Amino acid sequence: QVQLVESGGGLVQSGGSLRLSCAASGFSLQNYNIGWFRQAPGKEREGFSCSRASDTYYADSVKGRFTISRDNAKNSVYLQMNSLKPEDTAVYYCAVEFGLAGDTVVAGPACEYDYWGQGTQVTVSS
Repeated sequence: QVQLVESGGGLVQSGGSLRLSCAASGFSLQNYNIGWFRQAPGKEREGFSCSRASDTYYADSVKGRFTISRDNAKNSVYLQMNSLKPEDTAVYYCAVEFGLAGDTVVAGPACEYDYWGQGTQVTVSS
């Protein structure tokens, strides 16, 4: 059974850091584009990152502050978030591109997620 389970969210002060984790099961994430998107209340989903075999994409909103990393041995992906701002407050989803039709989230010029986890809340206080 394919599954993505996020963890590591929480409440942090502006300027602080958090590290999100995503454990994948039912498939080997090293074979796919994988990353994170987020959705703030009342806003559209934002595909701000994508890790591919050839490169990694970050939206301008997070570039220089957020970093994706993979651990293929643990079949996990991580998101290190530094210098957090109140506008980073959102539910964060770990996502993968399987190439399925249906509801998708675009992340940069070369990624389109079609499967994701339940999400983890990140709240940044000012």
